[in-house]
Amino acid sequence: MVANQQGQGSNSAPEVIELEEIAVRFCGDSGDGMQLAGAQMTDTSALFGNEISTLPDFPAEIRAPVGTLAGVSCFQVNFGAHELRTPGDRLHALIAMNPAALKASIGDLEPGGVIIADIDAFTARNLTKAGYAESPLENQDLDHYRVFKVPIGRLTATACADPGLGERVIRRCKNFFALGLVYWLYSRQMESTLRWLEQKFENKPDLAQANIKALKAGYYYGDTAEIFPARYVVPPAKIRPGRYRKVSGNEAMALGLITAARRAGKTLFCGSYPITPATDILHELAKHKNHDVRTFQAEDEIAAITSAIGAAYGGAFAVTGTSGPGLSLKSEALGLAVMTELPLVVINVQRAGPSTGMPTKTEQSDLNQALGGRHGEAPLCVLAAARPVDCFDVALEAFRIATEFMTPVIVLMDGYLGNGAEPWRIPEIDALPTFDISHPTVADQCEPYGRDERLVRPWILPGTPGLEHRIGGLEKRDVTGEVCYESANHEHMVKLREKKIAGIAASIPSLEVLGSESGDLLLVGWGSTYGAITTAVERCRAEGLDVSSIHLRHLEPMPGNLGDILKRFDRVLVPELNRGQLVHRLRDKFLVDAQGFHKVQGSPFLIREIESEIKRTLNGSKL
Repeated sequence: MVANQQGQGSNSAPEVIELEEIAVRFCGDSGDGMQLAGAQMTDTSALFGNEISTLPDFPAEIRAPVGTLAGVSCFQVNFGAHELRTPGDRLHALIAMNPAALKASIGDLEPGGVIIADIDAFTARNLTKAGYAESPLENQDLDHYRVFKVPIGRLTATACADPGLGERVIRRCKNFFALGLVYWLYSRQMESTLRWLEQKFENKPDLAQANIKALKAGYYYGDTAEIFPARYVVPPAKIRPGRYRKVSGNEAMALGLITAARRAGKTLFCGSYPITPATDILHELAKHKNHDVRTFQAEDEIAAITSAIGAAYGGAFAVTGTSGPGLSLKSEALGLAVMTELPLVVINVQRAGPSTGMPTKTEQSDLNQALGGRHGEAPLCVLAAARPVDCFDVALEAFRIATEFMTPVIVLMDGYLGNGAEPWRIPEIDALPTFDISHPTVADQCEPYGRDERLVRPWILPGTPGLEHRIGGLEKRDVTGEVCYESANHEHMVKLREKKIAGIAASIPSLEVLGSESGDLLLVGWGSTYGAITTAVERCRAEGLDVSSIHLRHLEPMPGNLGDILKRFDRVLVPELNRGQLVHRLRDKFLVDAQGFHKVQGSPFLIREIESEIKRTLNGSKL
């Protein structure tokens, strides 16, 4: 049990403790600037040379009442001296800007962890809003933690006192006071944030100076108040040489889409309708008009995807982004893309459903929708990104398959991947794949639905002399593409399209097993479960447990060696952020007794959750 720190002074310098990994969460009201403070902490740690992994967590309500649990906004950053694959299981420190923030996150703080609480916000009214009968700062509820009660509001007001700035503006600088204090506690430097503030508020120098004063006041408060018995330092990580930048999953996806189009010498067209948490892909693409990127913010999801289909018909690299509800609205047009056999990339940044669900929380519940959420027999390719930086490579792979096989490709991300960030090693240009794109120009050597040995039809550009052809949602006659209602032809075309998609498997790399090639237990994952699964398996193997894992990027079609791998293990466990969508498919397709481990709480798996399930499974406990 660790006693609360009440703010008494000390004559001794704080001890400096070196740690391999630290997770810090900034938590407050949606107007407290927690996302901004967390992003600056992330950038500063990355510049220092640490590995980083982040988890922004936004309130689902646009204007939740101030001080309530519904309005809590958090940003968690994990920084370490070794490779990080998750934003951290347990928090080392929680910065709580009000009682609701404390209540929402206290369960994630490790015993003995640090709480920095803005005592000025723990008013009777705010305590009531958060559901506290009395202040947890004044009783024994927090005795298992190191609690530092700091009057952040008053100290910020004193540091930023300026007749020209209103009380409301000064109050909004509290996040930078808290950030400065955290910088001191974890031995971070302020320089990069000071430069950022000067650039951000270049046209508002008074506001820049107020935030700079708050940042420095927080840092020097930590240095002079003598209430902290220890400071912490995380050494730089040993990383592969190269040029790095921090990217979120949405940013990495956008950069991958641009890169694919540029490597092919094509215009990139994105037609999208704004929807959380996919909108940032559209925003990022809109910044890059200089790279022949055309963005169209459509009036609805149907207009978004049909505009992209039209762009693909015209010869552009076409993409549309959305989340689960939007994918539902795009489903009929997806059938059109399947029927016309045009290259189209559809990105689904999944969120918790059904319906509007929890629009800012993460989930993996759209797999079934991606695989079969269309009327009729409408096969297409489905991919999933594993971590934020992987989104870049998956974008390249999506366009490779879409253009090589003339098919729509759905890419599954989720809110955790889209908003989370990692260091990304910028690849060398020569290491990037190229795209061999060709459009027929000779009329007597081409038919619109004539196929090569892989059953792929040609990508004919409209307006090519002598190659005028029908295209649309009505069934096509094989080879000529004429409208055809004959029953035998329809069945023939359905089987052709199905066989073409199945043939993509021949171009997919074989799966690699982490651990032994056979044994007691195999974990199968897809999407954002990669970090927690991989780390849990590595830790369990270090303890001598017979467990291995594989992770699927290609979900339709699946890699050719998947069935053989599954048969080599006595038990198969599938962790998913849904109620078992992949596990059911594995059972149906490969007739294996795969068991599911499910979580649908709007948050990613923790490493320790999967570790515990591995041990329960190996011990024969009931799943």
